[in-house]
Amino acid sequence: MKTELETKRLLLRPLTPEDFEAVQSWAGNPANVRYMAWGPNSEAQTRGFLASHVTPGKDFAVVLKGTGRVVGSCGIYPDDQMDTGSLGWILHMDHWKRGYGTELAAELVRYGFEDLKLRRIVATCIAANYGSLRVMERNGMRREALHIKACWARIDKEWTDQAFYAILAEEYASRSAERETTS
Repeated sequence: MKTELETKRLLLRPLTPEDFEAVQSWAGNPANVRYMAWGPNSEAQTRGFLASHVTPGKDFAVVLKGTGRVVGSCGIYPDDQMDTGSLGWILHMDHWKRGYGTELAAELVRYGFEDLKLRRIVATCIAANYGSLRVMERNGMRREALHIKACWARIDKEWTDQAFYAILAEEYASRSAERETTS
């Protein structure tokens, strides 16, 4: 597995304990983790995550190339059969609505299909999380299911709907071929 991935504006590299300040800036912020199944994190929880739950080639820091600043984290998590991978990401809210989510997810999808040779990639989010829904849709993922009141929203303290999206390797290949013929 590759430990670094690159896009036009971003470097995706392994998360390290030295990334603590950046990670805590979003992981400890209730508004930033509103749609996550975890958080807000205490400093001890973030340190624990960075010390034990980070896997090179699966978990990445999202780094702005121009500044070297860590603005988020993301990952792709293949199942044991290397058949299906699950995507996840979070960006510090100061960097929302700039296309970084779409850009990093596109690279994770490319990596999943072209390098890891996955058959299928999936992602889920709270259905009210319009930003994440759009990231998935912009990357060719289609909604497969909407589970009603299936996820506990820790910040809002209510049950929320959860959207399930996926893309198959052949759908990705077809989209890539289309882009090549139109460019």
